[in-house]
Amino acid sequence: MKIENYIAFFCVCLISLQTQAQETLYNERSTDPSIITRSTSYGIGMASVFDNYLSPQAYKGVELRISRESIHAASWAPEEWKIQTYFQGYVDYANNRAENNNTVAGVANWNYGLHRLVYETPNFQLLVGGVADLNGGFIYNMRNGNNPANVRLHANIDASVRLLWHTHIKRVPFLLRYQLNVPLTGLMFSPHYGQSYYEIFSLGDDDGVMKVTTPVSQPTLRSLLSVDFQIKKTTLRVGYVCDLQQAKLNGLKSHIYSHALMIGFVKHLKKL
Repeated sequence: MKIENYIAFFCVCLISLQTQAQETLYNERSTDPSIITRSTSYGIGMASVFDNYLSPQAYKGVELRISRESIHAASWAPEEWKIQTYFQGYVDYANNRAENNNTVAGVANWNYGLHRLVYETPNFQLLVGGVADLNGGFIYNMRNGNNPANVRLHANIDASVRLLWHTHIKRVPFLLRYQLNVPLTGLMFSPHYGQSYYEIFSLGDDDGVMKVTTPVSQPTLRSLLSVDFQIKKTTLRVGYVCDLQQAKLNGLKSHIYSHALMIGFVKHLKKL
């Protein structure tokens, strides 16, 4: 069988699933609070890690990432508000330009968001809102002696926007999703330049290690672009994460830049 015939057969199979797929993909827009859209995704990508508390160099390498998201309508205003919980964790392994040293970074991030529907058409939704954004992790430099690691611990209040767009290619339905989170203010742990953790935790010299952050001291954004589609009864999600975390506090500069391809599964559950 020629390749053209395989492609034609595949398209016929997708078209035959159109009715069921469209009904499932639209479940994320449901105003029934008992319907939960839940997804789990796994990703791999590129990372750049820099922290001048540990090294004056930026390290570049690979990232492994996992995410889990749940979305449902709010019980107190289901026509207008959506509740989102989102967890992601990632590990970066990177080396310096001379390839004679490595660094490892690991971060866990948990979000709780409220988004209000502000514009809607039959195929499009625009939602805006706020997100409570909690982060904890570390950066470890493998060749450092006195200060081999630095803790990453911060909490933010983010402004957030979400867009949903239902479209078709050859009558096959797809759901395009985009979300952008930008921190407005928060609280971050940061030692002073040259200050050791022994001074902070053993000698009690902890003045100023917890700092209020602003978009100036923490110019950061997280964005996710994804597409949902169905193969038989399975809803798949393919996405791209751009996660740009950076800060300048107490004479220190740091960043973790991530670009990852995500692949996962989506389920639409009904609470009993």
